[in-house]
Amino acid sequence: MEILETERLIIRRFSAEDWKDLYEYLSQKSVVKYEPYDVYNEDASKEEAIYRSQNDAFWAVCLKENNKLIGNVYFQQQGSKEFLTWEIGYVFNPAYYGKGYATEACKRVLKYGFEQLGAHRIIGKCNPENTPSSRLLERLLMIREGHFRKPAYSKKTIDGKAIWHDAYQYSILEEDWFNSTK
Repeated sequence: MEILETERLIIRRFSAEDWKDLYEYLSQKSVVKYEPYDVYNEDASKEEAIYRSQNDAFWAVCLKENNKLIGNVYFQQQGSKEFLTWEIGYVFNPAYYGKGYATEACKRVLKYGFEQLGAHRIIGKCNPENTPSSRLLERLLMIREGHFRKPAYSKKTIDGKAIWHDAYQYSILEEDWFNSTK
């Protein structure tokens, strides 16, 4: 896995030592509200940091000025390799919301996908109730392709029954990316 840089950020592989910063945001109910997991405690954060350090789909987003981990980007190839489609996702620490970090990090990962991996298409999905996520995908020049009715669940009731939710799917194509960077 490469190290990606922007003006303010370093986007790199996770390390086991990232667990404290990961815990700082994954322990907040508001952060994981739309995620397929519940809040993390310290032990779970330690395990998750190790897991992510061994999984190329997760990128740690850190401030250049102090290497503080402020969020993460998920970026993984989807379906058959010959279709050259990747999916992007993100979770950030609310202490750093409103500063453009998520947009900056995701744009850099899109650049990597199109310009280095040769992606044809990159998709992003979000819960329609998660308006900030929809706005971020649109800032990335992704086009909403559809509103899917209850294709997934991210949480379960106390008795184990799935709580289904709708999803928006967005995409950006290789030609969209290169036309936007001219």
